[in-house]
Amino acid sequence: MTPRATYRFQFHKDFTFADAEALVPYLDALGISHVYASPITRARRGSTHGYDVADPTSINPELGGEDAFRSLVAALRARDMGIIIDIVPNHMGVAGGENGWWNDVLARGQASPFARYFDVDWREKLVLPILGDPLAQTIASGALKVEQVDGRYVLEAYGEHRLPLRDEDQATAASADIAALADRQHYRLASWRVANDELNWRRFFTINDLAGLRVEDPVVFDATHALYFRLYGEGLIDGVRVDHVDGLTDPAGYCRQLRTRLDAIARPADAQPGPAYIIIEKILADGEPLATDWRVDGTSGYDFMEQVAALLHAVSGAEPLATLWADISRRSAAFALEELRARQELLAWQFDGQRRGCVEAFVALARSTPECDGLTRGMLDRAIERLLWVFPVYRTYGTGDAAPAADAAIRETVRERVAEFVPPGEDAVVDRILAWLAGEGPGDAGLAAEAVRKFQQLSAPIAAKAVEDTAFYRYGRLLSRNDVGFDASRMSLDIEAFHAAMIDRARNWPAAMLATATHDHKRGEDVRARLAVLSEIPDLWRTHVERWLDLALPFADGVAPDDSYMLLQTLFGAWPEGLSAADGGGLSDYAERIVAWQEKALREAKLRSSWEAPDPDYERRCHDLARALLDPTRSQAFLEDLTALVAKLAPAAEANSLAQVALRYTVPGVPDLYQGTEAIDLSLVDPDNRRPVDYARLQANLDGEPLAKMALIQRLLTLRRDHPALFATGGYDPIAVTGPRADQVIVFRRVGDRAVLRCVVPLRSAERHLDGIGVRDWWGDTALASGEPLADLLSDRSVSIELLPATG
Repeated sequence: MTPRATYRFQFHKDFTFADAEALVPYLDALGISHVYASPITRARRGSTHGYDVADPTSINPELGGEDAFRSLVAALRARDMGIIIDIVPNHMGVAGGENGWWNDVLARGQASPFARYFDVDWREKLVLPILGDPLAQTIASGALKVEQVDGRYVLEAYGEHRLPLRDEDQATAASADIAALADRQHYRLASWRVANDELNWRRFFTINDLAGLRVEDPVVFDATHALYFRLYGEGLIDGVRVDHVDGLTDPAGYCRQLRTRLDAIARPADAQPGPAYIIIEKILADGEPLATDWRVDGTSGYDFMEQVAALLHAVSGAEPLATLWADISRRSAAFALEELRARQELLAWQFDGQRRGCVEAFVALARSTPECDGLTRGMLDRAIERLLWVFPVYRTYGTGDAAPAADAAIRETVRERVAEFVPPGEDAVVDRILAWLAGEGPGDAGLAAEAVRKFQQLSAPIAAKAVEDTAFYRYGRLLSRNDVGFDASRMSLDIEAFHAAMIDRARNWPAAMLATATHDHKRGEDVRARLAVLSEIPDLWRTHVERWLDLALPFADGVAPDDSYMLLQTLFGAWPEGLSAADGGGLSDYAERIVAWQEKALREAKLRSSWEAPDPDYERRCHDLARALLDPTRSQAFLEDLTALVAKLAPAAEANSLAQVALRYTVPGVPDLYQGTEAIDLSLVDPDNRRPVDYARLQANLDGEPLAKMALIQRLLTLRRDHPALFATGGYDPIAVTGPRADQVIVFRRVGDRAVLRCVVPLRSAERHLDGIGVRDWWGDTALASGEPLADLLSDRSVSIELLPATG
């Protein structure tokens, strides 16, 4: 069953199924049809997110276990509501000794039945980079010991890691030389610092605690999905969201198999009717289509999040804000240069081992055919490296012997982009690799499949880590354009392009998810809405920023100007509602949130600090600056000027916020509401965006007089409940606008059998709000093509959404 509207819960030990069950009446009153749950399977103890799955065959007892889950589902079913769950087929959590499959592999090596489950290169021992120091030093310090747990001897490191020993070593482990004992195991203990270079198993991005699964193996697929199929067959879940589908060997094949298996399952008569709702976490680059033959309902919504966010920004701000960034930071005004540098650095460092493994796979492939005589390891290495520097999407979808037609345009773009970096005379090497990605190259078929797999499973994490988790923290033209799935090189999306995207959505993806906030966003949806206003007023913003930098100068000793400027943007964008310049306690709380964001931002940027080698002195200077600026006894002038600007731009920011809401709930797709964001969402990157939600306050607001954002959400959800067919199957028809403000309003209609929904959503209205221009003076002669004046349609409303009778 396709949900009407979803509500995202992040489950963990402090927010359980029972907590969610208590909120079912609230969700129903709001107009939600389905809970959209973070992973519910057993995760590492204390996990705050659930993506570190330790056992996919059982429901997490920390969340309440299966009984509590069934109780939640019963409460939902009693109100004709349902639930979809997040599943994690790409990887498992392997830290802490809690993963039974992984432990069996450590104890028995390739003889373990679970050895095939994990993506390990068994030509050498499995590398375990969990030590703080080299092995010999760890042993000498006494940090590695032999202990007995549940009647078996294990190696215990730092009192935290308990590693199984071979059966053959149990009898002598207590008296054994630890170095010799460790050397006899199926794994090699090593310092965590060797992981980037020596890890011989696929991890999730750069996280050593998450090991990649070989879900393409039917045995692994069945074992890791048995619980989900059982829950669906019992009518307990209505669908799934697939985490990080691009990490899999064959995402298309996986999705088709998942659909086939779910559709073949008989469900109870009282369960919501099928077919199962399947969405995938997929980052789409600008212009990249989602394949229509994967048999999924669409993505989890990052593409819409980017489209609607870009629509709120003014293209006129791109150049002046880029100039301001370059003037202050002395870094590049263009994002492309930051992206290139980040890709180069990470390929040469965090992904060096994986890159070399990819190169070796292509070397083996090249040596399997005489057509590649003369193709050296060095040539292949250079070509692969440079292709990954410029790859425009997460990945392609070849299988070694074939590739989808849509990949051809991507390969051509890559060929054009890489040309300037290819050494003289080595263009043919690039062409050869691109041919293999297309399934057209020579050589052994099995080796071709392996080489293509390794390339595609490298290009995806490079895109994620180099772009979103590095370059986005280095480039500060306007931080609202730096979020998951966003194109930071683009400031704005014009109305015609947005219309075209929605028409395509109505045609191909009417059930795809529509999101504007997620558990992974870098800034809350209303932070982005507020910052977007700055694209309309770059000159005014420059005036304030220059003043603030002067005021910050006494506290900014040793802080790089780019870090200072991104701090100022963040202080403005995330400024809490109602916080005054004199509220010492509130400012202190805000300062600690900012300091936590700073630590993550500085370490992700990897310029002056990093997770691998934190620079406490530099971080302290940045934190001191943040705390000083938010101290009313030291920065009164700054705080008064900042709060005055926040207040001045508040009407324009709210207009952006409501436009974002209106579009999310009216365009084709399934709107998702991330927990708590029915109120103003001024969160920062995790863990800030996963803070506890004050549901008592939200319930009180809903019962009383909800604020504008919540009121609009409830109104539109009520429309969706009352007219489900209109939203589920109605087309998307742009409505032409004429007059002087035609480029500052988006108008469209959704047509159903019995009703027509007409939406009029103003855009980029900062000038009107700043100058206090009346509605009629602002819109002037702007009107629909039918002649209806915009001033009449909008009056004093932020948006105009009307249900009209169907005609014809």
